[in-house]
Order: sequence, then C-alpha cells, then structure tokens
Amino acid sequence: MKKVLLAGVALVLGGAGAAAAADVLPPIVETPYIEAPVSHKVAAASGWYLRGDAGYAWNSIETPHYFQGSNANYVGFNTSDLRGSYSVGVGVGYQIRSYLRTDVTLDYFSDADFTGSTRGGCGVAVACTSRDLSTANGLSLLANAYVDFYKHGRFTFYGGAGIGGTHVSWDGLSNTSCSDAAPTLCDTTVHHSGDKSWRFTYALMAGASIDVTCNLKADIGYRYRNISGGKMFGYALNGGPGYDKGFSSHEARGGLRYSFGGCAQEEVYIEPAPVMPVVYK
Repeated sequence: MKKVLLAGVALVLGGAGAAAAADVLPPIVETPYIEAPVSHKVAAASGWYLRGDAGYAWNSIETPHYFQGSNANYVGFNTSDLRGSYSVGVGVGYQIRSYLRTDVTLDYFSDADFTGSTRGGCGVAVACTSRDLSTANGLSLLANAYVDFYKHGRFTFYGGAGIGGTHVSWDGLSNTSCSDAAPTLCDTTVHHSGDKSWRFTYALMAGASIDVTCNLKADIGYRYRNISGGKMFGYALNGGPGYDKGFSSHEARGGLRYSFGGCAQEEVYIEPAPVMPVVYK
C-alpha cells in the first residue's frame, strides 16, 4: 500500500513539473510575410549627353537698306521676303540636376531664298521696278540652358534660352530692273557680291522630351531664333553696299538625346497588407 501511495505522489509531482516547464518556455510566433522591394532603372540625375536635331524654320527679315546712286541716298527695299529653310544640328551637354541642364549646340540652316524689289530709274526708263534675288545660309553656335519644370510618367516638359553667334553667308544678289510702263522692257541684270559675317544671336526654346529608355530621350520642341543685322551685298553700278537689319525664325524641331554613365536604380517599396501574427503555445 505504501508503494502505491509513493507512486501516486510521484505522478502528481511529475505532472506539476511539466506544467511549470511549459509555462517557462517562450511562445512560438509565426513571422508575417513581407514582400521584397521592387526596383527598376530610371534616367540618371546627372551626367553628360549628346544630342542631334533636325527642323524646319519659317523665316522673316527686317527691311534691308542700301545706298542708291553714288552713295547719296540710304533707302530701304520696297518689298523683301525670306523663305523658309531646313536645319540640322549636333550638341554636347551636361545634366546638372534632375531639373537643370545645359548644352552647346552647332546648327546649320540651309539656303533661305530672298526676294526683294526697289523703285527708281534704270537704263531703259525713268520709272523702273527691280527684282532682286539672293539666298542666305548660316551656322549657329549657341550656349543653352534648360529647366525641366514638369514631369509626368515618361514625359518631361521644359523651357530654355540660348546665346551665341551665327556665321551668315549671303550669296551674290542679282538685280534686274524693268520699266513700269512696259514690263517686258528690262535693263541688264546687275550682280552684287554677297557678304559673310558673324552675327550676335539669341534663342528661346520650349518643348517636351519622352523617355525611350533610361539612356535615350526623344525631343520635340519649338525654337525662336533672332540673328542681328549685318552687311548683305557689295557695291555695283551706282548701287550698294546693302545691309539687312537682321532676321528671325520660328522653328519646329525634333531630335534625340543620349546620356552616358549608365542608369540609376530606383527602388519602389510595396506596402504589405497587415498580417496578424499567429501565436502557438
């Protein structure tokens, strides 16, 4: 009987000890699942880039003036018009900040046809009207700065300004005068030599760029360019020299910009849904 009591006491004490040990052990908590951050490539915030552009310009010219007859009178053309021209250009630039960049560009604009007329006496009549023909082309070297003021998705909208010079080349001017009374009666065509000179130039730009890849952007924009005046043609047979008062252009442009230095990595964290921990005891 004594052995039975001792065995019962041992069983009771053993159960109490196991319960106490279970209370001492820490609870098992299942760790909630958190999604890893997602990363994708974006354009670098700064770095060097190359650009190439092409466009079409609608040109206008201020009334040219010339010396008429022994340099006694400085008079303007009665009519003057400068037709449109195409342009191509290259440049190198640097993205200073995500919103600020600068570049140097070299642009060539093709021959723009000039047509003008003057009034006065000629070899066939007292009252004559001339028809004056020439062309102008140029090479513009500009230092530019741009502010990227708004970005939405792959689109970035910008505004900018540039300053520099343009080497303007005028071809020779051909002048043919015909009688006002008998338009088929014309004088001998006179050729004036053209002139070449560097002119002060400034430009204003606006447009948008589209991210094709993180390194490559397509650019569509508008540029207003103003070229100061200078000598246009030389003296010939009691006429000249002549000077244009400057001309300007409204230009639609398209191009590409390629950035060096690789792509920046941007991490986008996905906020996980709240998960209540599960506790096991």
